Amino acid sequence: MKSIVVFCGSSEGSHPEYMQQGYVLGKTLANEGITLVYGGAKIGVMGAVANGALETNGKVIGVIPHFLKVREVFHTNLSQLIITQDMHERKLKMHELSNGIIMLPGGYGTLEEFFEMLTWGQLGLHQYPIGVLNTNGFYDELIAMLAKMVHQGFVKKENYDMILVDDTVDGLLLKMKKYQPVPLLKWITKDQL
Repeated sequence: MKSIVVFCGSSEGSHPEYMQQGYVLGKTLANEGITLVYGGAKIGVMGAVANGALETNGKVIGVIPHFLKVREVFHTNLSQLIITQDMHERKLKMHELSNGIIMLPGGYGTLEEFFEMLTWGQLGLHQYPIGVLNTNGFYDELIAMLAKMVHQGFVKKENYDMILVDDTVDGLLLKMKKYQPVPLLKWITKDQL
């Protein structure tokens, strides 16, 4: 993995661990020479991840839509800031720039971005490792819901197994480095990709 896109909240959350683990993730990525690709904000968990990488001399690429940039929430000290027209273009650009995905605690936007990338993986549009940093048990109920989707016949077990979960940065990155992509399902042909 040369670059990882990180989806997370632009808020700090109610527990200091969210900001702390965001900072540790950014620092760890920089120490390992992995480029951080993220939403470009200077605030919340997003800002903590960026600051962790930047303060460790890491490469950080922010991707932010124009309407958020004009609200002055963007980080001004990034290695590169890419301005997109809208949220959809933002996700496409993040996908192009990364070969791994991590979700930290966040809100609706975090979930939306993560699940679109997860769905693209399920459809065979990429085979990147997909990680969830489950700080302070934040995603316990979501992970349980995804398991229920498997048990109720809406998600295949191999697609559920694509999601790598850990509550530590080092543990999650180790799982991502060892990840072996699932073979493409028979109902998808190369012509359909």
